[in-house]
Amino acid sequence: MTKENDPNAARKTWMSLLAKSDAGVLSQIWDKADIAPDFRFLRAPEIGGVMVRGRAGAVGAAFNLGEMTVTRCSVTLNSGAVGHAYVQGRDKKKAEVAAQIDALMQTDLAAQVEAAVLAPLRKIAETAKQTRAAKAAATKVDFFTMVRGED
Repeated sequence: MTKENDPNAARKTWMSLLAKSDAGVLSQIWDKADIAPDFRFLRAPEIGGVMVRGRAGAVGAAFNLGEMTVTRCSVTLNSGAVGHAYVQGRDKKKAEVAAQIDALMQTDLAAQVEAAVLAPLRKIAETAKQTRAAKAAATKVDFFTMVRGED
């Protein structure tokens, strides 16, 4: 299924952003936004492991690369919206906050959450990406062959 045909593309995008964000930065932005909803846990934050699979050169047969620790959480808001989160590592608070944000993004507060939480996280992620690209470009070596006058 292509991204254009995927009805969950927007949700996948914000969930990916939340999962990849730094826990301290996410917590700081979340606290500043002051939009924490009333909720109850469907699944309290719990730590577990998942098998990470890879492909040699991104084209070969899939193989088990190793295990990774993840924390998952599911919440339901008083309005009935359900939010889920899977985050790398053992940070239960980050998983809880990400699940709350996922649930809020499915309510009429989505625009407020987008502006107060997701937009700043997206800006930080883009800045980090540009910084990495600039560092990589600084180490780039251009090899070229000079044509000699002899045939």
